[in-house]
Amino acid sequence: MLASMDQLLSGHEEFRKLVQEHKQYEQRLGSLTEKRYLTDDEKLEEVRLKKLKLRLKDQMESIERQYRLHLHTNQVA
Repeated sequence: MLASMDQLLSGHEEFRKLVQEHKQYEQRLGSLTEKRYLTDDEKLEEVRLKKLKLRLKDQMESIERQYRLHLHTNQVA
């Protein structure tokens, strides 16, 4: 799985973009969780960022699954 991830990062522009976006959301969430108290707007942002991260993770997993299936299909053929 790690090898396919490395190959996707180096050769799949959309996957690389999704990973980068996911990291940005993770960093912003990290800065929010460091705060002792969140404003109402920050609470909403936290929920929104968590949902966005999950959506990106689902997209990345889908691309990775398709990539592995493609590799497996080519190896069998």
